[in-house]
Amino acid sequence: MLYQKPKIVIIGAGFAGLRAVKNFARVNAEVLLIDRNNYHTFVPLLYQVATGFIPPETVAYPLRKFLRHAPNTSFLKAEVLEIDFRAKIVKTDKKNINYDYLVIATGSQTKFLGVDGAPKYTYPLQTLDDAVALRDRILSNCEQAISCTDEETRKQLLTFTIVGGGATGVELAGALIELITDTLAKDYRELDLKQVKVILIHSGNRLLADFPYHLGYYTEQALCRRGVQIYLNTCVTSVMPGAIELEEGSIIETGTIIWAVGVKANLPVDSEKLATARKDQVCVRSTLQLLEHPEVYAVGDVAYVKQDGKPLLGIAPEALQQGTAVANNLKRQLRGLSLKPFNYFNKGTAAIIARNAGVVYLFGRISLKGYLAWLLWLGIHLYYLPGLSNRLTVLGSWIRDYLTGERNVRQIFSVSSSTKITFSEIR
Repeated sequence: MLYQKPKIVIIGAGFAGLRAVKNFARVNAEVLLIDRNNYHTFVPLLYQVATGFIPPETVAYPLRKFLRHAPNTSFLKAEVLEIDFRAKIVKTDKKNINYDYLVIATGSQTKFLGVDGAPKYTYPLQTLDDAVALRDRILSNCEQAISCTDEETRKQLLTFTIVGGGATGVELAGALIELITDTLAKDYRELDLKQVKVILIHSGNRLLADFPYHLGYYTEQALCRRGVQIYLNTCVTSVMPGAIELEEGSIIETGTIIWAVGVKANLPVDSEKLATARKDQVCVRSTLQLLEHPEVYAVGDVAYVKQDGKPLLGIAPEALQQGTAVANNLKRQLRGLSLKPFNYFNKGTAAIIARNAGVVYLFGRISLKGYLAWLLWLGIHLYYLPGLSNRLTVLGSWIRDYLTGERNVRQIFSVSSSTKITFSEIR
């Protein structure tokens, strides 16, 4: 009887999924990676695509190029529709796939928190398509504002509102205000910059709640100095075409609404019912195995993992370490050895605010802010960005922006498909 290698299926080519693939490269097993795209998206830099810093292709790394160094791994571009855990079958829109071991690394998706109108009228920032659509929206609003004869409508077109004061919201706000004041001011000389507004709305009492208080306060002051209007302790109750309603009843008329708050696990549709926790994350054992199925692992944003009594944040370093941990445990499982619990080593978190301004919190005790934190953020993300050509392109874009304040990616490619609110609706 011929020996058959065990089949390991990995769903999702994010940070956790690719790290697992890398660690499976020399395993005596047949590995299959499934993703709806044929590229890996470097999510931390999506906001720079949205604000014209860098071209979209620099944050998209070809998966088949990555797999050249994993000869035991194949790739299937497909959409996962359902997982039959009892039969050990992954059902996709292309074909059904049997597995011996499964790793679910499908990441997160936007959660609109039940806010009426938010799914229809806001711009999330979870995918590369989201980033390109948002960039086109920002630029098309400026183009429309030039030809607009009604002053109130023009002000509305030039008001950009970000909902959410976490790292994504903060980074977007800083990059957007710099795009407008440094680059678009030169391109759209007919516009009055005094009419341009960047508004950041946050339900909490300070920005960057996962950082120490003084770093959140520094972030608020840095954004305010650059012209961002910040609303703290403020909740959005509904979103309408060209406006949002706040909890106290006031209305902000705005041409662009960016949704940077609320994510939930992106589980395959119609999967068998599993034990879940907050954000629809799957409950897992300390070894990252599902409670109900020891041959199935969940990692990254899709897994609910607690450490020191607190759930993990769902950031890229956690996903990378979980990808390594699940690969090591699967290797042990294949050899019949006992598995090891996952322990996250928190090296720290970082966020960029604007040029020469950032915040970093290292090892739970070291705080940095300003130029040094900004420089460290750049170095970290350049190191983890896959692909030498991508790194060189991004580095060149950063250097050009730093020296000239100029961003070259200002073309509008897909206004018709990306514009959620039309000019007539705004009026």
